[in-house]
Amino acid sequence: MTAFHIPPPWRLPEREATAEDVYLNRRQVLRALGLGTLALSVPQLACARQSDGRSAAAPAADEAAMVKPALGSSYADRFPAPRNPAYALGDDRTVTPEALSARYNNFYEFTTTKQKVWELAQGYAVEPWTVEVRGLVKKPRTLDLDDLLGRFPLEERLYRFRCVERWAAQMPWTGYPLRLLIDYLEPLSSARYVRFVTALDRDGMPGIKEQPWYPWPYFEGLRLDEARHELALVVVGSYGHALPMQHGAPWRVIVPWKYGYKSPKSIAAIEFTKKRPGTFWNQLQPREYGFYSNVDPRKPHPRWSQRWETDIGTQKTRETLLYNGYAEQVADLYSGDEV
Repeated sequence: MTAFHIPPPWRLPEREATAEDVYLNRRQVLRALGLGTLALSVPQLACARQSDGRSAAAPAADEAAMVKPALGSSYADRFPAPRNPAYALGDDRTVTPEALSARYNNFYEFTTTKQKVWELAQGYAVEPWTVEVRGLVKKPRTLDLDDLLGRFPLEERLYRFRCVERWAAQMPWTGYPLRLLIDYLEPLSSARYVRFVTALDRDGMPGIKEQPWYPWPYFEGLRLDEARHELALVVVGSYGHALPMQHGAPWRVIVPWKYGYKSPKSIAAIEFTKKRPGTFWNQLQPREYGFYSNVDPRKPHPRWSQRWETDIGTQKTRETLLYNGYAEQVADLYSGDEV
């Protein structure tokens, strides 16, 4: 295995720096969201909606910039897509206000500071965009935006999202089943896994230069039967429009029963393999980040429990559900021992 330089203890990423008692403290979460002392003194401001439908979490000018599609007006006629009622949130969950989900992101290629990702990602050029298809596939090729956004019918689904850091959100994603793209690419019968590699832009993505110890570009992988599951989604939009850059424009994958880092953003290559591929966090810290990384409250992270999660929209803490609440759909994929 290739040796990578791991940063010294004083340079821990955000995901590794928060202790459980601090993380579950409402005051700390609000501050991380940038809501400040006003939200602490007036709790309902954390998720209030103004009369015009905007979130109170951000000024109007900032909110408009935060949610702006990275594709601009290109492919705007594809949005909004019809919502598929088969994919609902269930229980008492509500959709996270768009301004909050746009302002609170992990995208290390830009920065490790969540609330600054959207600013650093603004104006990033995603057109033209190409995706290399390689490995155990009938015909290696290069995809373009017409392939990704124009070939398959789009639909909107409401999905739960669970980060390994124990924050959670609920979002409307627009896209199509990943299975459709895989079938179109025609992997060989010997393929058992699919690997995703994200964009590598040392000039346009400042986090790459600032964190040279990481093995860029980001890479992730799924077992092929996982990738073909109906819940696994190619995502090209959110909240009724094309993706803003901080959500992984122009396209990403969402695998809602796994921790968020298993859903790679801004994908630039797809590779089909027979052997299980390495993944970014598992290769760096295998004790803490497994290949499967299914949401499972019974399996703690080595430095914190996963029994609880905090909703960034409501600020409520609740019990974590097995497979992020999708156990009925995906449990038959697993023996239960996967890590």
